Amino acid sequence: MEPSILMLDERTDQTAKKMLDNVVKRKRKFENLKSRHILVMCLTMAFAFFFFLYLFLTVVQPYSYSFAQMFTAFVSDSVNLYLLVIVVGTFGWMNLLREKREKAEKEYHALRCEIIDKSKDLWKKEDEWKSRHLVFELMNTKYDINLYHENK
Repeated sequence: MEPSILMLDERTDQTAKKMLDNVVKRKRKFENLKSRHILVMCLTMAFAFFFFLYLFLTVVQPYSYSFAQMFTAFVSDSVNLYLLVIVVGTFGWMNLLREKREKAEKEYHALRCEIIDKSKDLWKKEDEWKSRHLVFELMNTKYDINLYHENK
């Protein structure tokens, strides 16, 4: 469990601490997948750019007089197939990471909204309810998790 969540006083019970720890873990998972998706997206774009540049210089320019000659030149060089497989593979990897990122984002926001909805149950006593803003402020400043409003 996160040290700052463990250090919360007795006005926050163990259930609330566990939920807060889970939302921090889901936020980190979402941020990790988001950064990996952006990295692979840039990698895919770079590979595609250099592949098309390579095709333009080795196939299109020398054989631009005939489409049949361009197709023959493309198919006859096996490097083109390997490069095409790399570009298509990174594109598929990018889409896989996008789906995982979207799933992690939904899980994170669902748990965050659940904490907001159940805040009356998590902080039942009067002194707990009055001090919950300290927990919300900690989550907002330290982990950039807004528990004040359900909207992103």
